[in-house]
Amino acid sequence: MTETKEDGFRGLVQVYTGNGKGKTTAAFGLSLRALGQGFKVCVIQFMKGNTIYGETQMSGRIDGITLFQFGRIDFVDPENPLQVDYEEAGKALNRAREAITGNRYDLVILDEINVALHFKLISVEDVLSLVTVKPDAVELVLTGRYAPKEIVERADLVTEMKEIRHPYQSGVNARRGIEY
Repeated sequence: MTETKEDGFRGLVQVYTGNGKGKTTAAFGLSLRALGQGFKVCVIQFMKGNTIYGETQMSGRIDGITLFQFGRIDFVDPENPLQVDYEEAGKALNRAREAITGNRYDLVILDEINVALHFKLISVEDVLSLVTVKPDAVELVLTGRYAPKEIVERADLVTEMKEIRHPYQSGVNARRGIEY
């Protein structure tokens, strides 16, 4: 752990959810703030096996942030996940437990974990156990649509991103550097 955190720092559990854009972006914004204060950051991305995301490209260039991606390049079919989808989510969950309890990181972001829960690739009980074993010195952020009620109730801070308008609605595709 870093020596820059003040005495009495108590890490909280934050949830960024909802159908609006910006959940991952908000989590990475928080990581920049934390890095600026000398914190060590770990990001574990569930269901994001695609290495073209801008955050993946940047993380290797910034000291103090470690990023792990799990999942296939293809999207998961929520009605018919493949065995590999369960395996990748399980690997991500194991890496999350290591990151949270390993005394190496001050901020741990579990990106898209709520979607993995919604697709039933992992269980709510498994995620709640991560919250339970989280040391006081670790800030934990859970992102993704569909945050289950049990997770929302255990969190200290919950932000719901609400879509009002999205460029997709007028035919604008995802843009490199902005949406990915």
